[in-house]
Amino acid sequence: MDNRKRLLIRNKTIATGLMIGAALLFVVARLHKGQGHWEWVAAFAEAAMVGALADWFAVVALFRHPLGVPIPHTAIIKNKKDVIAGNLAGFIRDKFLASDTLIAKLREYNPAEHLAAYLMSKDNAAGLAKGATRVLADSLDFIHDERVQRLLRAALGSRIENFDLSTATGTMLDALRKDNRHQIVLDDLLRRCAAWLATDEAQARLANAIDTMCKKEYPILAAFIPNREQFAKGVGEKVVHRINVFIQEVNADPCHEVRYRFDTTVTEFIARLKSDPALRDKIETIKGEVVHNQAIADYARSIGNDLKGWLSDDLHQPESQVQEKIAAAVAGLGAALSRNRGLQESLNAYLETLILHYGDGLRTAVAGHISGTMQRWESDDYTSEIELSIGSDLQFIRMNGTLVGGVIGLLLHAVSLLLG
Repeated sequence: MDNRKRLLIRNKTIATGLMIGAALLFVVARLHKGQGHWEWVAAFAEAAMVGALADWFAVVALFRHPLGVPIPHTAIIKNKKDVIAGNLAGFIRDKFLASDTLIAKLREYNPAEHLAAYLMSKDNAAGLAKGATRVLADSLDFIHDERVQRLLRAALGSRIENFDLSTATGTMLDALRKDNRHQIVLDDLLRRCAAWLATDEAQARLANAIDTMCKKEYPILAAFIPNREQFAKGVGEKVVHRINVFIQEVNADPCHEVRYRFDTTVTEFIARLKSDPALRDKIETIKGEVVHNQAIADYARSIGNDLKGWLSDDLHQPESQVQEKIAAAVAGLGAALSRNRGLQESLNAYLETLILHYGDGLRTAVAGHISGTMQRWESDDYTSEIELSIGSDLQFIRMNGTLVGGVIGLLLHAVSLLLG
């Protein structure tokens, strides 16, 4: 039997026993005609019996009709179930889940600081990493199912076939071109080119290319050039110098012709990507050939299977490398968060923003869930549950009413004697 039910039965028995005892004591006192000390006993018993009956009625009326008689304003909890559910839900919504209350508790708790301390713990980091690896392992087992793989291949193939690569590329390039960001790309390419040309490797290759060209195109002239290797090296250095001078001129002049031509080329190419049917068809043809190329598909599948196999084997090992890396990353995140006060303030501010944005909808949903759940309960089950929760404490009202009523009866009898 539920401990709450045992306690309720015990307290009901005590309270009822006191009420019956007061009634028996009253009968005994009346049989002695209320003379001598029995006069006092009768006064105590009479008032105690009245108090016990009144409190019995009050407590029973909360849950059911006393003696089954449908007296108005009894069985209050049962008959007012919907009202109580709505009021309780509203109380929780407005008092416990109000945005101001939640934000005050959030600031008092400082969740970012507690999160940092939690993540820094090796045991907690290891536990989170273990949970993450378990999810990954289960996910790999799920994906490995042939039915799931067929569905994924079909969905991915359909997505790729329906994906407008030309428009997407044009939109991406258009975004890159905004605020002349494509010129920054050109600057970076020119700098990289100049840096590569300045290396010994590049200059050696250029000198070798010049020497090879001389021997091939001008074999007679090449035969009369003394120290041909040194000549080729010198020519290569001069070529590199001229190219670098040109690159510096382009970098220094925002209106250089190269920049204008680059801008024009990019603009025209973006326009063609979006509107040129021939170019769009060509790109779609290339995309289709890549997607449906069996060799590429087999290669991609083999790489995926190898990666999945290695990952699956590692995740099932007691000393998983992936798990160790995740644990280290979690602990590192906690350490970084603990050291960076600004990051903590940003995280706490973000949580406050979430409460402000979603708090009203969430607390309304919680209140609706509480109210709806309570209203769907069967009335008898609902009443029984509440009685089990608070009924044993309410029996003390009956006990106190019996004893306090008896004491009041003695006081009233004493007052009547004094006034008489």
